[in-house]
Amino acid sequence: MKLSSPIDPKSTAAWHDLTHEYRHLRADLRGWFATDPARAERLSYQAGDLFVDLSKNLVTDEILANLIRLAYEVNLPQRIKAMFSGEKINVTENRAVLHTALRRGPDAHGLIVDGQDIDKDVEAELRKISDFASRVRDAKWLGVTGKPIKTVVNIGIGGSDLGPVMVYEALKPYRKPGLEVRFISNIDPADLAQKLEGLDPETTLFIVASKTFTTLETLTNARLARQWLVESLEKSGAIKKTAAGRKTAIAKHFVAVSTALDKVAEFGIDPVNAFGFWDWVGGRYSVDSAIGTSIAIAIGPERFREFLAGFKIMDDHFTSTPFNQNVPVLMGMLNIWYVNFMHAYSHAVLPYAQQLHRFPAYLQQLTMESNGKSVRWDGSPVTVHTGEIFWGEAGTNGQHAFYQLIHQGTLLIPCDFIAFAKPAHPLKDLAGDGGDVKAGADVHELFLANFFAQSKALAFGKSPEEVRAEGTPEALVPARTFSGNRPSTSILAPELTPSVLGQLIALYEHITFVQGVVWGVNSFDQWGVELGKKLALQVAPAVSGSEGALAHQDASTRLLVTKYRELREAAEFPGKKEVNVKGATAVAEVTPAAVPVVTEKPKATRKSSTTKRKVAVAEPQIPAVETPIVPPAPKRKAAASKPTTAKAKSS
Repeated sequence: MKLSSPIDPKSTAAWHDLTHEYRHLRADLRGWFATDPARAERLSYQAGDLFVDLSKNLVTDEILANLIRLAYEVNLPQRIKAMFSGEKINVTENRAVLHTALRRGPDAHGLIVDGQDIDKDVEAELRKISDFASRVRDAKWLGVTGKPIKTVVNIGIGGSDLGPVMVYEALKPYRKPGLEVRFISNIDPADLAQKLEGLDPETTLFIVASKTFTTLETLTNARLARQWLVESLEKSGAIKKTAAGRKTAIAKHFVAVSTALDKVAEFGIDPVNAFGFWDWVGGRYSVDSAIGTSIAIAIGPERFREFLAGFKIMDDHFTSTPFNQNVPVLMGMLNIWYVNFMHAYSHAVLPYAQQLHRFPAYLQQLTMESNGKSVRWDGSPVTVHTGEIFWGEAGTNGQHAFYQLIHQGTLLIPCDFIAFAKPAHPLKDLAGDGGDVKAGADVHELFLANFFAQSKALAFGKSPEEVRAEGTPEALVPARTFSGNRPSTSILAPELTPSVLGQLIALYEHITFVQGVVWGVNSFDQWGVELGKKLALQVAPAVSGSEGALAHQDASTRLLVTKYRELREAAEFPGKKEVNVKGATAVAEVTPAAVPVVTEKPKATRKSSTTKRKVAVAEPQIPAVETPIVPPAPKRKAAASKPTTAKAKSS
């Protein structure tokens, strides 16, 4: 089925009305709350276990109503149905988008796409993963010397790393004691070296996560890990220095998450120990697929099922709740309001839970790789700004780093605060400090006091009159005044459980989808990551010393590569340095003598890299926007299928 062209949001009646609302808006959260006691209750919602307070956002009831109208006018209901039913909405790769099918549950049935029984295949693969995870956890999967596995090392990058790392950190209280998971992603050799440090090869299991088993970073790291394993085992005498010994060791200490079974076998991994997923699962949407195998091992199959069930709770809310009560829709449309009308291009996610310290990084890929597009799904240029810069840090660390910018800077930065009622580690400060912190104080409550206070401070600020009333010298009043009217959303849940984490992830998946629909972009491809990777392969020979490859680079790249080679040589051979002697390049031995001993070497014959040339750069077709301004508040008085081998990119 050919999908219709996207609707230009600027052509809709709702967009016209929202533009009018913005131009006449005078944000006044203090005033709005003072005159509308029911505002907080009316603009708070329940989605599964998540209580979501939207009342401190810079919207009126009329603005919210028009945002919901806009969602209908760009055909959001039809797009939701198309995604969940398996239509090929990823048009640039001609694929369905069915990460939601990964969590439909063991009793799900009836989802057939292109002849594939999706529910049957998903459940079969999940059972295979669960069985494997149980074998590792129960010490039934043994290494080559008969020892149980104590450390699992996940090798992947992008969605094969960010999701598993984030979940592993978030669900730390649910991990099996004595079984550690480490993650290698960066091709920087320091990453692998540091992650392998202190490991016993006899008790280490590697999971190589690459759908096509061709991802350069992942496969390079996998080969290095294989090399480390074999050399270590041979050196200790654990295996014989024979092909058969190496083959057995690799089969016992490596498994794969991939659909390219031929390449898996070439690497030395038994294809039986390869866990698959499908081309309708994008990398950044794959943590609930076989990519989560390391998580299933860490927290156990039952907890992993609870994790998936959490996604399903939010999926059901998203597909069945009216838009005026639908949290993913409301939050997604609020983001549209801030990006496209209030010119806020940065969005902070601030979890008041240390276990979620990797959540902002996870959301960076989810949101920016999905919606950082300048063309719509039909190939036409976008008509409005798209995407946001997502960032953040766990509280209260962020308070002592960048909250100054959020509170008193000139940029409008919407914030999402996330907190949990029950702490993973309830502690009390028995001594206290004799002042603000009383003896026996509940530390989690001190922590959450900051969660509540920060959104309050952002919303209501502190007027000059209030600052003066504290006896502040007049010269310091401006510096101590807070404008307020800084928008935020607060999300509160009972406890950070596997289910609640699944709900949180699915919430942001659907928020991202909603925004993509309004903007008319394909949120499920990522062509923007391809060019740099291809150019890296072209530059690599130059970096390694090829003068021919270097000569084909642009002047800037030639200069940088040449400088790198000089610095690398100087660092590795600190006893030598290059000097110029009558036009010749010479190597000088650095000695205590005043005059160095010099031996000549021929100069390189390649042409100068300093030749200037003009380069035409195509400008992205982004519409001009006004300078970001927060509408001022009025003056006021002081007041209180089976896995396939389809050509899929790893992301």
